[in-house]
Parts: sequence; C-alpha cells; structure tokens
Amino acid sequence: MIERYTTKKRKGLFSDESRFNEYLNVELASLQGWSEIGVVPQEDVDLIRKNAHVNVKRISEIEAITKHDVIAFTRQISETLGEEKRWVHYGLTSTDVVDTSLSCLYKKANEIILEDLNTLREKVKDKALEYKRTPCIGRTHGRHAEVTSFGLKWANYYDELNRGIDAFISASKEVEVCKLSGALGNWADIDPRVQEIAAKELGLSSALIATQVLSRDRHEHYAASRAVLASTEEKIATEIRNLSRTEIQEVEEGFSKGQKGSSAMPQKRNPISSENVTGCARRMRGYLLPILEDNALYHERDISHSSVERVALIDRIELFDYRTERLTRIIDNLVVFPQNRRKNISLTHGAIYSSRVLSLLIAKGWSREKAYDTIQPYARIALQQGKDFHELISNDSSIRSMATDKEIDFCFDNSYYLRNRDYIYSRLNLS
Repeated sequence: MIERYTTKKRKGLFSDESRFNEYLNVELASLQGWSEIGVVPQEDVDLIRKNAHVNVKRISEIEAITKHDVIAFTRQISETLGEEKRWVHYGLTSTDVVDTSLSCLYKKANEIILEDLNTLREKVKDKALEYKRTPCIGRTHGRHAEVTSFGLKWANYYDELNRGIDAFISASKEVEVCKLSGALGNWADIDPRVQEIAAKELGLSSALIATQVLSRDRHEHYAASRAVLASTEEKIATEIRNLSRTEIQEVEEGFSKGQKGSSAMPQKRNPISSENVTGCARRMRGYLLPILEDNALYHERDISHSSVERVALIDRIELFDYRTERLTRIIDNLVVFPQNRRKNISLTHGAIYSSRVLSLLIAKGWSREKAYDTIQPYARIALQQGKDFHELISNDSSIRSMATDKEIDFCFDNSYYLRNRDYIYSRLNLS
C-alpha cells in the first residue's frame, strides 16, 4: 500500500520486518509444543527464544540464491544459533509458518479495524440521536417524495453498520486460525498436539483440517465481509456528496483553516473526502474478485493464490481502515444547514403532501382512482407553475365537500410523518 493510504496505527504491520518476526513467533510456538510433549529439550527452546532474531537484509541475500523466502528465513535464523538450530522448522512445511503467521497479522489488524468501526458506529449513532426530530425532505429516484427525519437517515446507517460489524467479527474469527499439520495437512511429520499448544500460545483457534494450506473460503468470507462494510461506508459518503450539491446544500464537509477547494475557483468547497471514500470502495470491490478465485487450487495446493494475497489481502486491509478513519472524520466535522433543509421541504409548493390528501379522501369514501385523478392535476400545477398546493386543494369544491379545513390542514403537518420516530429508534435500541 502506498504511504498516502496507510494509517498511522497500522504502519509497518505488514512490512517484511513484521512478517518475518511473525514467522519466528510461529516457529517458537511450534517448538514450545514439541517441548511440552517431550520431543524437543526445553533448554534448546529457551536458547532459540533468547538468541534467534530476524535480519531482513540477510534473508533477502539468501533468498536471492534459494528463490524461497521461508528457506531463506530459516537459514538466516539458524545463523544466529548454535547446535539447537537443528530444531528450527522441525516437522513443519512452509505454509504452516506462512498461513499461521498471516493469521497472527490478521488478528492484530482486526483489533485495530474493529476499534475504528466501533468509533465510526458511535459517530453515526450520535448523528441519529442529534437529528432524530429534525424534518428533511426524503427523495426517491432523486426527486422529492415525502418528509422524513434527518436522524432516520443516520439510524438506517447505524442498523446497517451493526449487521456489517457482526459479519466482520464472525469472518475475522475464521482467519485467526493456527495450521501446523505438515506438508499435506495430515500430521504425518508433526504431532497434532503441537498445533493445539501453539494455537493457545498465539491466541488463535486450531484448524480442524487442512491440506498444505488453510482452505481459502476463510479468506473469501473475510474479504466479502469487508466489501459489504465498504458498501455501507460508500452509501454514507454518497449521500453526503449528494446533499452537498449547491442546489441542495443541506450538508457540507468540514473545511479546515487554510484549506483550498480549487486551484482556479476560490469559491469551491468540494466533498473531496467523501469522493475519496467512494473511490477507495471501487478498489475494494476490484480486489474482491481475485480473492474469490483463490480457493480453487490444484489438488492439495499450488501457489497461484500467493501472488494475489501478497497484494490484494494486505492492500484491502490497509485501504479499508484508511476509509473507515476518513469517513469517521467526515461525519465528526460535518456542517449541517437547517435553513436549507426547511427551504428544500417547501420547493414543491406543498405537492409533497399529495399522498396525505389522497389518503384523506379515500378514508372519506372516494375511490382511489377518483381521489388520485382529482389530486394529480393540482400537484402538477404546483410543481410547474409554482402555485400553492394547499390553496389549490382547499379551493376545490368537491374536496371541500368531503373534508373540513382542519382535516385538510393536518395533511400538511410534518409531525404526521415523524410520529413513529420513537418506535423506530426503540427497535434499534437507539437512545
């Protein structure tokens, strides 16, 4: 991942230095298992734990000859040891180390991601509560529909994030797995107890079965869970972008001191952060397809998945957390324009209340068809000529014969549309 999209909290987490140190941690956990079942002397394990250290430069030098990064790693580690080096990589195959170390890195990354997702969810929750009783125009097909609550927009995002986070937690557990079962996964050269002991030491679950590799359906589910969350984050960003249009301008991204919007147009304040979140979501989806193709390997394993995972899996983690952090800042610094919300509600000259008049007339005894055909022309006049829809309706003698002034007036009361807010919020445990 390029520096621009790397978060401070995870900077270096997937570096070569970090990766090889996780290799070493897996090797040490394996040796501890061998020791506890009485195969490797504990004093040798202690010596290896004390003296073994990673030298990335030396590993690269050896790999240039061996063309195998795990062999290069084990030989570099052995160079730091005495006779006890014979136990390094004992009973293991390369993928035991690679897959299990990747699980360890996932575990560290997942803790950071979950913390950031929870922060995002809290910011969304705050907005849902702050604007619970704030009317705004709802739009379907990009057109004004009926009045809703600005808070309900955020409540819906909150509910969606809850599902996404639950799915992420479940998928995270599936990739935080220890696999130390040898060349074909049948524990021919390693005692199954070693995996159980190592898994506990590393804080991972223990794979029930594997081939030479952990089945990649785990990674597919993991990647898909983040793709779904990314779509929710993009959904929020897209709404902010749309509500930031000059013609709408109900919200605006925060603008820091000294910030510029355009090199040519000083008046511009562009929703660049929301656009960035959207663009990053495209990359997330683009990376998903090759990951979904990584499970169907030849027989017990080939390495066609390796080149994908070295880029796509790692970049998606970095990119996802970057997007989450950036969206959280957008929401936290969001500027809201209540006067524009009120103005936008009135743009149709009351035509948005036509469905309420329709329901009133049906309740009074008219057929749906008669009521609809009577109201629709008045709605068009209001929209096209700027005439007051309330006045047009009130002046129709056939409608006046069916409804009182009070009943007609109530059709234009915004509180009607928001009367079930408390009920909806209670369903979401939003308080």
